[in-house]
Amino acid sequence: PDITAEEIKKLPLEMFRGDVFVVSDYADFQRAIAMVRRESVLGFDTETKPSFKKGRRNKVSLLQLATDKQAWLFRLSRIGLPRELVAVLENPEIAKIGLALRDDLHSLHALQPFEPRNMIDLQKIVSQYGITAQGLRKLAAIVLGVRISKSQQVTNWENPVLTESQVLYAATDAWVCYAIWKKLNSHGTKY
Repeated sequence: PDITAEEIKKLPLEMFRGDVFVVSDYADFQRAIAMVRRESVLGFDTETKPSFKKGRRNKVSLLQLATDKQAWLFRLSRIGLPRELVAVLENPEIAKIGLALRDDLHSLHALQPFEPRNMIDLQKIVSQYGITAQGLRKLAAIVLGVRISKSQQVTNWENPVLTESQVLYAATDAWVCYAIWKKLNSHGTKY
């Protein structure tokens, strides 16, 4: 199925409700990566500062990983792409669930080449469940029955301090990928 914008507006607004860790320095990174390594499934997303100049694309600013209880926002514009984080992206034992992963991975490769493993693109699996919709907002509505806000999508992800709205938006995007995957795996049938 697909869903209209009008139908989505009627759904309850949902956001990530767990603990969010914003990782801006090495000490934060060491604590965060120790937690991330223990997970077997992670929601995944990235954010990039928008460019309003034709043909210009900024470097990826933020990499988000999430479970249903915790989200980690790695400020790549501050810490780069540390090898321990690359190791998570390359780890075949940790599933990373995202949407339209090609662009995210391309942006990360611009920082440092690596071989991503066990990256699951929701766009490639939802059709198995009879879902024709594209886009995270629509998938959240169809699979989870909730509406997510996309109002922070075009904001400056390189601000010295991320706003509370940016933090919540970024955590929600990664968590929703995780939640959709989890629901699809438990549902086992068509929508």
